[in-house]
Amino acid sequence: MDLSLAIQMQILYIAISFVVLVILMAITKRITKKVTLVKQLEPNRKKVVLNAFYFFYYLIFATAVIIISGIKLEDITIFLSSVLALLGVAFFAQWSLLSNLTASIIIFFYHPLKIGDRIKILDKEFESEGLVKNVTGFYTMLELDNGRNVSIPNSLILQKGIEIIK
Repeated sequence: MDLSLAIQMQILYIAISFVVLVILMAITKRITKKVTLVKQLEPNRKKVVLNAFYFFYYLIFATAVIIISGIKLEDITIFLSSVLALLGVAFFAQWSLLSNLTASIIIFFYHPLKIGDRIKILDKEFESEGLVKNVTGFYTMLELDNGRNVSIPNSLILQKGIEIIK
């Protein structure tokens, strides 16, 4: 097969993969919007679910591009092992980031804390009360009674007791 024809075919397959990616994302967005309306879920939860699906789709697209491009398996494994080694060292050095990320997943799926709730953190050293403004991957934003905004690490929300005041 002619080299330029092979490259053209690879470009065509990658373009088709990209079109499939865009279609999947549009369908997922439409279905998630309908489910959110029917189940009356919070918009922030819809956003997290969409991001999870998009991440999965990007992963599949990257895999398809790697296969279409003809990259060798040995090259991929060397690259991935290097990246995983760097991530392992980085997470070991910053274990609090990993614990906050894990805590945010637990808060999202299993904790009764929601945006708009009024909570009181039950801690002897840092007892505070405020309105939950946002829950992100690493921290929870509280607006205190005096108008100050405070960010509290998600791991602290799980470790300390909180009282939800409706």
